[in-house]
Amino acid sequence: MFYHVKDLQFNARVSHPDPRFARVMLEAFGGANGELKSALQYFVQAFSCHNPYPDKYDMLMDIATEEFGHLEIVGATIQMLLGPVNGEMKDVLEDTPLRTMMGGKAGKEDLIHQAFTNPAFLVTAPGSPVLTDSNGNPWCATYVSANADLTVDLRSNMAGEARAKIGYENLIPLTDDPLVKETLTFLMTREVTHFQQFEAALETIQPNFPPGVFQTSPRYSNLYFNDSKGKEARGPWNEGKSTRLKEEWQYIENPLEEVRSTDGLLQRKPKGTKRTEKEVRLTDEKLAKERSSEILSHIPKGEMRWCEYGNAKNGNK
Repeated sequence: MFYHVKDLQFNARVSHPDPRFARVMLEAFGGANGELKSALQYFVQAFSCHNPYPDKYDMLMDIATEEFGHLEIVGATIQMLLGPVNGEMKDVLEDTPLRTMMGGKAGKEDLIHQAFTNPAFLVTAPGSPVLTDSNGNPWCATYVSANADLTVDLRSNMAGEARAKIGYENLIPLTDDPLVKETLTFLMTREVTHFQQFEAALETIQPNFPPGVFQTSPRYSNLYFNDSKGKEARGPWNEGKSTRLKEEWQYIENPLEEVRSTDGLLQRKPKGTKRTEKEVRLTDEKLAKERSSEILSHIPKGEMRWCEYGNAKNGNK
């Protein structure tokens, strides 16, 4: 159950209208890495966690709800940046505050042609935020990623928070309004906070690498193919030990020769690793049973109820 508190989580303010920046800020509203995408992604991911992982359900719903609050902050900021646009579209008088602000009639024409390439601002919903990115592309549900596997979803969320953080970082220099900068800084900071929260949640799931259940084949897991010509770059991604599996990287200097000499890698033997194919199969079977049991053991027999009303332990406050 949701209810709306009319106070914003962060007191969004603007010094003056700025329709141009309002358009740019739509990236954080209806863009591929915007607040609506984040809110719905965590909201949808939470459902598969409700019974087997109630702690993760609680976390995902809390962060999803906060993201809806951030969507409200962004929408409110865009609305204030648009200033009197809605009223101006309803007023045919020549002498208006918006026109004065934009430098007379020529300024208003410049506003129309430059600031509002997204026609929804002037035609569909004049003076109001719309669910598009800054180029007018409508928000799309395919932005949302939910795989019903926490080792995948939490990593996806961390990547999403990183993209959202850099998005706000790129927005901040585009405005000269110190009050808007404060709002953007708050939103940027919360992306980093959420990144750490998802990272901490992932660490409570062991093992969590590789994502999912099935392990990787030791025949191919530590191969680096030198698939380019010219000066070679070496680093911890192709020499020394791999970060997670701690296998010795095998640098394949001539990939074509390697593929041909091993019948398309079918005859290649594991090298630089202590893992064996037999160990991998045993781990797959063991982990598959454990993860399956975690979920199935929390599915009640008979009537199923999502919550028990009046039971404080189930989250009633």
